[in-house]
Amino acid sequence: MSFEADIELDLSGLQCPMPLLKTKLALNGMAPSQVLKVVATDPGSEKDFHLFAEHSVHQILDFKKDDSAYYYWIRKCENPDSR
Repeated sequence: MSFEADIELDLSGLQCPMPLLKTKLALNGMAPSQVLKVVATDPGSEKDFHLFAEHSVHQILDFKKDDSAYYYWIRKCENPDSR
């Protein structure tokens, strides 16, 4: 299941830590409840993004990977109660 994204961020070709840093910057500029779709090619992003979601208030709504990329749909949340 894919979610409708308010903003899409293509981070293909970037290596750790840039995909996560650019994602954090994008989330900082978004309104609560908006959804960010991220496309990354760095295999390390899978671990990094899931750890980030566990330790932040933001929520990964969906995650997919194929032979060419990793796809994340992340909802910006204001506080832990909004998850």
